[in-house]
Amino acid sequence: MTSRPTLVSAIFYRDPRAALKFLEAAFGFELVTLIESPDGNMVHSQMGLAEATIMVGGEWMAEVASPASIDDRNTQFIHLHIDSEVDAHCERARAAGMHITQEPQDQFFGDRTYRCKDPEGHMWVVAQTVKAVSREEAEEATGLKITGWV
Repeated sequence: MTSRPTLVSAIFYRDPRAALKFLEAAFGFELVTLIESPDGNMVHSQMGLAEATIMVGGEWMAEVASPASIDDRNTQFIHLHIDSEVDAHCERARAAGMHITQEPQDQFFGDRTYRCKDPEGHMWVVAQTVKAVSREEAEEATGLKITGWV
């Protein structure tokens, strides 16, 4: 029996089948599970990328919606951490049709990140750690008091 992630985000789309293809092209996610009803409707899906798992589904009940259905609003950003080549990753995402809202930039906490929005409006942050930074260095760089530090 393989171990399962302790937290998995479920992301809702108007067109979940298109989202599966898009997330594969933009980020390299791979389809892990697809459950369909006898009439061919998508009931559940999971995608994986390295140690990450996400669920991709449709708007199957009133409490779930794509940002495209609620005036492009988000209640979360989806954070994806990768091991290498964040700039190349950004270009792959852009080529697949991801809207880049922040070009890759080095952050005070040692990551290089970019932000993007998928075709239905979900916000993604993609990060690569490029430098080890101590809490003290981060406090000095920002002028903020930081409690705890991973």
